[in-house]
Amino acid sequence: MPGPRRRSALIAQLMCEPAATSQAAILAELRRCLLDGGVPPGTPIPPDEVAAVFGVSRIPVREALKTLIGEGLVEHRPNAGYTVATLTAAELSEMYLVREVLETAALKTAVGAATPRDHAYARDAHQALEAAIAAADTRGYHRESRRFHFALVRPCGMHRLLAMFESAWNVTEPVQPMAHLPAAGRATLHRDHGEMLTAFETRDAATLLRVAGEHHRRLESAIATVPDFR
Repeated sequence: MPGPRRRSALIAQLMCEPAATSQAAILAELRRCLLDGGVPPGTPIPPDEVAAVFGVSRIPVREALKTLIGEGLVEHRPNAGYTVATLTAAELSEMYLVREVLETAALKTAVGAATPRDHAYARDAHQALEAAIAAADTRGYHRESRRFHFALVRPCGMHRLLAMFESAWNVTEPVQPMAHLPAAGRATLHRDHGEMLTAFETRDAATLLRVAGEHHRRLESAIATVPDFR
């Protein structure tokens, strides 16, 4: 006789506020868990258990999961149910290439459009990223690295491009690629961040694009060491 089914790691990550029972709130909380790195690719997502956490029927949960399937964060297979989406090594590399193309396009405009307030926001994100590195907090590293890169591109004002950039970035987050990189490797990448911040604040577009390109070459080498989750 099979033993009791193990509880999905996702359920332990969910946080339910008293009023957070709408489909939008459930979607936002599921997305938060997947992007935060605490739920590895391939993790089962049992709709009944999620519904029980929120005290709702399965209908809003399944609708939220449909949205996440469209975003590339969740997969559904007949007879296997819902799981956190997995990526092959080739797919992960492809998504990083997409991120690079979109980020480069955004930076070209953002560097000239940025205001002092944008510069201050980027500095704050950079400091938070440094704190995560000092604390050896890999999940924090992913979260603050994301915030830093978005701080650099946000001033471009191209909302459709930024939405595509966010979508491409989100797909890679459950993998937590930098968790597989030695601390020295993350430190090297962070030196790039410092150069990028300086170029961003001084409106040196040529240097910003050059360093960003070098940064992506290093990222490509780093993610080549990430295991294939499929």
